[in-house]
Amino acid sequence: MSAPTKEERRVCWAARDALWKCLDVTGDNVEACKKFQQEFEQQCPAQWVSYFTKRREFLKYKERLQREGYEPAQGVPNP
Repeated sequence: MSAPTKEERRVCWAARDALWKCLDVTGDNVEACKKFQQEFEQQCPAQWVSYFTKRREFLKYKERLQREGYEPAQGVPNP
């Protein structure tokens, strides 16, 4: 498998950005963004789809931690 060309990368990233924008606008409503999800999966290599999906989940988690703060679990001793 050869690396995607510059144009293929641009198309993939545009599909990813459109999906992420839809998810942001709809409050992560996957059903409402199904068309964008299909386009994303068609335009990007499967490994990239997996990576970008995990990346979005991590960024959302990080954003939530920054917004809500971190509170350690009760009963867990500190080293």
